[in-house]
Amino acid sequence: MLGERRQTSARPEDRHEPRPDGRPDDRIDDERMDEENILKPEYVRSVQDALEAGDDAQVYELVEPLHPADIADLLELFERDERHQLAAAITDLMTSDVVAELNDFVRDDMMESLPAARVALIAEQLDTDDAVQLIEDLGRENQQAILAELDAEDRHAIESALAYPDETAGRLMNLDFVAVPEHLTVGDLIDFLRDDRALPNDFFEIFVVDEKHHPVGTCQLSWVLRTPRTIPLVDVMKRDQTLIPATLDQEEVGNMFQKYALISAAVVDESGRLVGQMTVDDVVHIIAEEAGEDALLMSGAGDGDINEPIRDAYFSRVRWLVANLGTALVASLIIAAFGAAIEQLVALAVLMPIVASIGGNAGTQTMAVTVRAIAMNQLTRSNTKRMLMREMRVAALNGATIALLIGLATGAIFTPMLGLVIATAMIVNVIIAGLAGVMVPVIFDRLDTDPAVASSVFVTMITDSMGFFAFLGLAVVSGVVG
Repeated sequence: MLGERRQTSARPEDRHEPRPDGRPDDRIDDERMDEENILKPEYVRSVQDALEAGDDAQVYELVEPLHPADIADLLELFERDERHQLAAAITDLMTSDVVAELNDFVRDDMMESLPAARVALIAEQLDTDDAVQLIEDLGRENQQAILAELDAEDRHAIESALAYPDETAGRLMNLDFVAVPEHLTVGDLIDFLRDDRALPNDFFEIFVVDEKHHPVGTCQLSWVLRTPRTIPLVDVMKRDQTLIPATLDQEEVGNMFQKYALISAAVVDESGRLVGQMTVDDVVHIIAEEAGEDALLMSGAGDGDINEPIRDAYFSRVRWLVANLGTALVASLIIAAFGAAIEQLVALAVLMPIVASIGGNAGTQTMAVTVRAIAMNQLTRSNTKRMLMREMRVAALNGATIALLIGLATGAIFTPMLGLVIATAMIVNVIIAGLAGVMVPVIFDRLDTDPAVASSVFVTMITDSMGFFAFLGLAVVSGVVG
């Protein structure tokens, strides 16, 4: 079964125990790793030199002492051709543990270059969720070829997970869990755990199910060990449990683990049957991935991975630059409408970028807070108004502070009236920035669109346009220019 081969084939002497200094492998020395557990450039260069010389034995000798996670890091440091050459030189070191640690783009590239039988062998050694991740982004033909090499049980497990939408609990759940009927006693459970060799090697809790395989409670191992054998499970199990729908988005899964401080949780299908479990080690990756993804989406940088193909990076970034170009034209048209006023007073051209820049930064700050609050389920329909009023008060205080500073400086350098104009425009734009920073992400969220994807483009357009309009308009109305 998936995951079990990897566990049972591992020899105790091959396991890498943590070192007192935090490094994962006793054999790693200062010649390979720096104080931050990063591979030294000198070591990486020595491996590269051995590859260029065609000395596979030397390459193997250099790489063999590394922990699987460090081997994955080493592979990611090389170009594509060198990476394949390195993998060929250390064939038996390319274990499932190494593959599981590889960057998504690097892993997909390497799996596509390997024979289907080799990929299937790696997949069989992985937990179900890791095996699914291994082949889910490969081409349809490659997927079918790999699945054909697996035994029926493993193939069914992976196909069942692939049937769920991408980035949902069903894709990420682990099928290796322990479930027992509710009529057992603690003694029956202990005997079952000791006798059944098909159980996973590692598990945190035991799920108790009814005759329809619906989860009705959980038992932590610590409870089982401290409870007399004659006590029924139903008397000691925890009935109140958090159930995760298999179709739930992974971001919501992460939020649930954070909110309820979960170590593991049952995953159920539409009928409420227990189909898998999520564990905290998987959720840590989800939280880190989602946090990084939102930050990259807000900047329009796509996946933002240094291993991403150039073509993909180009298409993911250029579309937002084109959109930004369109929104920038709106601000340019406003400036053009006040061209005559700018010609009369050059100081307007000097000062107006300041108004737009400060407004843009204020809007970005508010937008980042709002997007995070939406992602963490802190901002809902129930408290949107309160959140908006809070950010407006913060914006008013920030705007007043910046307006005072820029107004005094402008009044001293140019004229007091121009100082008053830019101070007023600054307050107006920062308040508008606060409003836009909240409302734009909220509107996108209400439209079932990821607020991190397009909010920054529209917030920037609003703050730039309104900043220019407020400053130049007030300059004309106040009589600073004719």
